[in-house]
Amino acid sequence: MISGYYPFDRLELLVGSDCLRTLNETRVALFGVGGVGSWCAEGLIRSGIGKLTMIDPDAVHPSNINRQLPATSVTVGKPKVEVLGERLREINPDAEIVALQKTYGWEVRDEFHLSEYDYVIDAIDSLSSKVELIINATAAGATLFSALGAACKVDATRTRVTSIWKSDRCKLGRFVRKRLRKRAFKGDFLCVWSDEGAFVGTDGTDTGNDNIDTDYNDDINTDNNNINTTTVTPTNKTINGSLVCVTGVFGFILSGLVVNDVINKNKG
Repeated sequence: MISGYYPFDRLELLVGSDCLRTLNETRVALFGVGGVGSWCAEGLIRSGIGKLTMIDPDAVHPSNINRQLPATSVTVGKPKVEVLGERLREINPDAEIVALQKTYGWEVRDEFHLSEYDYVIDAIDSLSSKVELIINATAAGATLFSALGAACKVDATRTRVTSIWKSDRCKLGRFVRKRLRKRAFKGDFLCVWSDEGAFVGTDGTDTGNDNIDTDYNDDINTDNNNINTTTVTPTNKTINGSLVCVTGVFGFILSGLVVNDVINKNKG
């Protein structure tokens, strides 16, 4: 630690030195560092998590600037995980932060040893990769928290945390549950989602559409939970609008789920 530099005195006052030590030893794998995942990463490091692995294949794009933490006018074109890793190390130089510019999926799942982590956080882009991660993380024994659809929402107060099987008003949740049932998944995990309907824009256009063609969702671009809400084909993808006060709340709630689980276990 830098001489005279101790960033967690207020946190230690809240949770105690033993719990702070546990937070520092907790290993978290975060998949996706976009509109939701980037704020989750910030929340984790500022809350004393000492070992964080971030996985995301993308570079910063100008369209990310309205809602993603690593996206600024000077970081466009740089890998998101690298930009975010630099920022998080400035917050806590002693944290063990691993930044992997990779895509998670069925073909490469054996490259990720999920049993080595205490927590796995799903803020992933692709629907098929999301489901694959959910199945493999729970099978590995890690505690999983997942983010569902944050696109087409403007009211952050409508954000909820429930079992995946109770995310009944979330479009992305419906598709995730359908895929899990097809894979005979019998487990459960907490997810963050919104019960707000699709926002209707000022021009009267409904930003969401229930007629999603899930036959093509293997490569759907959700931009960290911004699921396409129009018919998707392999050559036709529609990007939805999203708002940082919603995606940021999703991310901070995810980080809070991890931190509070550690605090509660430490009490026992």
